[in-house]
Amino acid sequence: MLVVGERINSTRKRLLPAIETRDIAVITDEATMQVNAGAHYLDCNAAAVGVDKEPEYLAWLVATVQQVSQDTPCAIDSPNPVAVEAALKVHKGVPMINSISAEKAKYDGLMPLARDSKAKVVALLMDDAGIPKTAADRIAIGRSLVTSLVKDGIAADNIYVDPLIYPIGAEASAGTAVLETIGTLKKEFDGVHFICGLSNISYGLPVRKLLNQAFMVLTIGAGLDAAIIDPTDRKLMSLAFAAEALVGADEYCANYIQAARQERLE
Repeated sequence: MLVVGERINSTRKRLLPAIETRDIAVITDEATMQVNAGAHYLDCNAAAVGVDKEPEYLAWLVATVQQVSQDTPCAIDSPNPVAVEAALKVHKGVPMINSISAEKAKYDGLMPLARDSKAKVVALLMDDAGIPKTAADRIAIGRSLVTSLVKDGIAADNIYVDPLIYPIGAEASAGTAVLETIGTLKKEFDGVHFICGLSNISYGLPVRKLLNQAFMVLTIGAGLDAAIIDPTDRKLMSLAFAAEALVGADEYCANYIQAARQERLE
């Protein structure tokens, strides 16, 4: 399971003032904590500072995070091509761009940056008509988007399809639509990965962590192999290790055993 740590996000109340005042200590503490918890990428989002300021602040955020996480690359989280390009210029290693979609303007602006930087890219299953609600519509967008990305020079192994999650409190079939989308597209596109921000599933409901944890197991069973999550949630991470071992995605249970020896399982 490739884990993208979600905590360095300007939408969090604690993080926005730290980004605006360039509080290095807060940002590096968040980065260090997530790396120590097992994150493979650190999501960096500065969108809440405003479109005009975002390029400058996102580049600063990426550079600051990599001061303490040189071996852990960033997921550059912005729909703004100018901001993404600024962040790419300071990034060291192979980044992830979070995210591109089938929306024409976003695709045209971000695809060349992803191709030229050889970045991994999160591919959102939405187009100019908005976010689809049914599995059939998601699958149709996924087929078109993945085909276009590969045709335009993005390696299949660098594509991380995000089926987009609605809260089940608002749409009863939101969970099953995601599971069907992942299962179908995984069979059709060899080498393509699947990722999602799991916490959306539980929005507005009580005991959200329980729903997130259960959905993690279900999506791994369907073929999910990456997630944008809080890696400091030990129970969630433990379930990820266990689920991957159970579906045969962890050869000889090596990752599970290593996590146990490191006392990371709960």
